[in-house]
Amino acid sequence: MNVTTSVNEKRKKSTGGNFKVPHTLVIISAIILLVSIATYIVPGGAYEKAVNDLGKTIVVDGSFKYIENEPQGLFAILQAPIQGIVDSGEIIAFLFIVGGAFNIISRTKAIDFGIVNIVNVFKGKEILIIPIITTIFSLGGAVFGMYEESVPFVAILVPLMLALGYDSIMAVAVTYLACALGFSSAMLNPFTVGIAQSIAEIPMFSGIAYRTIIWVITTIVGCAFLMMYARKIKKNPELSPVYESDKIKRENLQNFEEDHGKFTLTHKVILASLAICIGVIVWGVLAKGFWIPQIAAVFLITGLFSGIIGRLSGDEMADAFLEGAKGMIGAAVMIGFARAIVIVAENASIIDTILYNLSNVIGQLPSLLAACIMYPIQMFINFFVGSGSGQAALTMPILAPLGDLIGVSRQLTVLIFQFGDGFSNIIFPTSGILIACLGIAGVPFGKWFKWVLPLQGILFVLAITFITIGSLMGWS
Repeated sequence: MNVTTSVNEKRKKSTGGNFKVPHTLVIISAIILLVSIATYIVPGGAYEKAVNDLGKTIVVDGSFKYIENEPQGLFAILQAPIQGIVDSGEIIAFLFIVGGAFNIISRTKAIDFGIVNIVNVFKGKEILIIPIITTIFSLGGAVFGMYEESVPFVAILVPLMLALGYDSIMAVAVTYLACALGFSSAMLNPFTVGIAQSIAEIPMFSGIAYRTIIWVITTIVGCAFLMMYARKIKKNPELSPVYESDKIKRENLQNFEEDHGKFTLTHKVILASLAICIGVIVWGVLAKGFWIPQIAAVFLITGLFSGIIGRLSGDEMADAFLEGAKGMIGAAVMIGFARAIVIVAENASIIDTILYNLSNVIGQLPSLLAACIMYPIQMFINFFVGSGSGQAALTMPILAPLGDLIGVSRQLTVLIFQFGDGFSNIIFPTSGILIACLGIAGVPFGKWFKWVLPLQGILFVLAITFITIGSLMGWS
C-alpha cells in the first residue's frame, strides 16, 4: 500500500467513509418539510402575553389555551424562505457590508503582511494562539454577551488559521464557538443571565461564584478540544473535513509568502486602523449599546479608510466591495431558509403548545431528574426560538414557578436556561449567526455538524454534571 492510499483511507475514516454530507440548503429544506408535517399533527395553542417592568413581552403562566391550528401546506412552505429573508434583513445586510468592507481591506494586502509577521513570531509554537484567542472570545461572550459580533472576526482569522497550518473550521471555532461557550456559561451576560434572573425575580447577577467556576471549566474543555484537533490537522492537513475547499486559499497564501514585497508604513497604518475598529466595536457594545447597524458602520468606515490609505482608486474599492458582498450571498440565503423553519412553526401556532406540554411532563418528575430533563427541553425550545432574551421571556415565566413546585431553585432554572439556549447554538441550523459564520469561512453546515458533534456530547455531559451539582448542593 502506498503513502497516498494510506492517507486517503485515514481521511475517509475521519470524515465518515464514503458518506457524502448533503448541502446545507438540502438539510435546512428537509427540516422545513418535517416541521410542516408536524403542523398537521400538533394542535394549535397560545399563552396570554403581558409586558413586564423591563418592557419585555412575557407569557402569563397558567393562561394557555388550545386554539385552531393552521397546517402549513406546500404554498406556505414556499413563502416561508422569502419571509425568512425579509425577517433576517438586518443580519443579511450586516453580512454584505462586512464582506464588502473586509474585501477592500484585503485588497491592500495589509492583512497578508500582518499574518506573515504573526506566523514568524509564533513559528514553532503556533498552538499557543488557539487558547489565547479562544479565551478572549469566550470571555467576551461571558461578560457582555458577545455573539453576533463574532461574525467579522471569522473573515479576519480564516487566512491566519490557514497560514498557521490549521483550517477554516478553526477560524469559526476560535471565534463563534468560543463566544458560544462563554455565552452559555456566562457569569454576567446581560442578554441571558440578566434578563432571565429579572424575570425569575432573583437578584441580578447573583450566583456569580458558581457561574465563574462553570465558565472557567467550560473554556478549558473547549480549548483542550480545539488544541487536540489543531495538532491533528497540523500534522496531517488532509484529515481536515474542509481540506479540499481550503486548497485554493492555502495556495494563495503560499504564493504571497513566496513573493511578497516590503511591509510598508501604509500596511502598518491599515492594520492599526483595523485594531482601532475592533476596539471601537467593543467599547460601543459595552458603553453605547452598539448593535448590528452601528457595528457594520464602524467596519464600513474602516474599509473605506483602508482603501484610501492603501491608494486604491474609487473603481477598485467599488469592485472590491461588490466582490466581497457577492461572497456573502450563499450565507444570506441559508440564513433566510433557516429562519423559515421558525416561521412555519409560528404560523401554525404550535410553539406554545409544545412548551405547554413539555412543562406538564416536567411537573410530574422528581426534582433532580426534572432539572436534568429541563436542559434538553430548553435546547429543543432553542431550536425554534433562537433569541436568548426572547427565549427567556417565553420560558422563564413558566419554568421558574414550575421549578418552585418540584424543588428546582430559580437560580438553577436560570442556569439550565443558559445551557439550553447557548450550547445548542453551535449545532442548530436555525442559528442565523452560525450559518453566517460558516458561510464566511466557506464551511458546509453538514461538515461542521459532524465535526462539532463530539464536542456537543462533551458539553451535554458537562452541563448535566453542573446541573446535578447545583441541585445536590441546594444552590439558590
